[in-house]
Amino acid sequence: MAQEVNKPAFRSSASTTVVKRKSSWPSLLRWIPTSTHHIIAAEKRLLSLVKSPYVQEKVNIGSGSPGSKVRWFRSSSNEPRFINTITFDSKEGSPTLVMIHGYAASQGFFFKNFDYLANHFQVIAIDMLGWGGSSRPDFKCKSTEETEAWFVDSLEEWRKAKNISKFILLGHSLGGYIASKYALKHPEHVQHLILVGPAGFSSESDNRFKWFARFRETWKGSIMYHLWESNFTPQKLVRGLGPWGPNLVRKYTTGRFKPVYSAEIVLTEEQNRLLTDYAYHTTVAKASGELCLKYIFSFGAMTRKLLLNSASEWKVPTTFIYGTDDWMNYEGAQEARKRMVIPCEIIRVPKAGHFVFLENPEGFHSAMWYACRRFLSPHIDSQPLPEGLELA
Repeated sequence: MAQEVNKPAFRSSASTTVVKRKSSWPSLLRWIPTSTHHIIAAEKRLLSLVKSPYVQEKVNIGSGSPGSKVRWFRSSSNEPRFINTITFDSKEGSPTLVMIHGYAASQGFFFKNFDYLANHFQVIAIDMLGWGGSSRPDFKCKSTEETEAWFVDSLEEWRKAKNISKFILLGHSLGGYIASKYALKHPEHVQHLILVGPAGFSSESDNRFKWFARFRETWKGSIMYHLWESNFTPQKLVRGLGPWGPNLVRKYTTGRFKPVYSAEIVLTEEQNRLLTDYAYHTTVAKASGELCLKYIFSFGAMTRKLLLNSASEWKVPTTFIYGTDDWMNYEGAQEARKRMVIPCEIIRVPKAGHFVFLENPEGFHSAMWYACRRFLSPHIDSQPLPEGLELA
């Protein structure tokens, strides 16, 4: 049962809960002062900005998908794993919306959207396996196929554990790529797919791809390429800085979310402080899901397997949402739509880039309402496109 906002209920959907022994070293004396407890505490502080009541739980997904010859963490351990999940109170009969974050993020990055969305949906946001407050198994995948299965199969086991049969699935960036792969494998469970600045829809004709191809030929590009192929992640850099890591994350969040696309403030001082704290702890925790980097993406953050090539196999109605200044190219979505045989819309939100839901939350909320109007309104044919949005 959900408690009042800022006082979430903590529970496990399994009878067996793994209790990690805390380090005997005080956190201030550790090189990397963090732990799962720190992550959940930082999450709670960030979500104190949200007014809607919610429940936080650890959903047990077992030690591996049924019939699989490998465990989630590619080892012989039978230790169960958990997906950190928050569920918001909702009106009876509201459609279920499952939200998946992007690379180097976690579900808390949607903090500016939860109140609006919880008024229209039963909102469930998760940390993918190996991210945020979820279990962080040793990542031993050795191919793109294994890496995709790590995320897609763990999401399916989570769905089973939560006993959700039908839902709207939203994914941002890398989360959009994973959501797409899930919908391709389990279309019977996805009522509608919402892809927010998704990875996987650029092609080799993209100017960014051409720029990175030229850059790779330089000595600097050669070094960067070899670091990429060695799976040197941004998180490793922050961990290496130890107690100086929080300052680097603070500079990142302050610079990344400063007003660029409009004069309006993206994050208040308090929001920036809480998001920085949250981002730091989720960044420097044990390396796990982040190591998907070189298997999902090639140098330059182009996916190794283009979703564009699977567009003809799409079985789920889809809406793409992009900020007008998103570095992810919406033209790839236009090309994919030509190959799809299902309904597909592409919405562009002004005054926003890749983090459209943080940079222009009001525009993002309007886009979400329009994308899901058939679930929210009895008169979908008479619903105009909200002012300010563009259909591509």
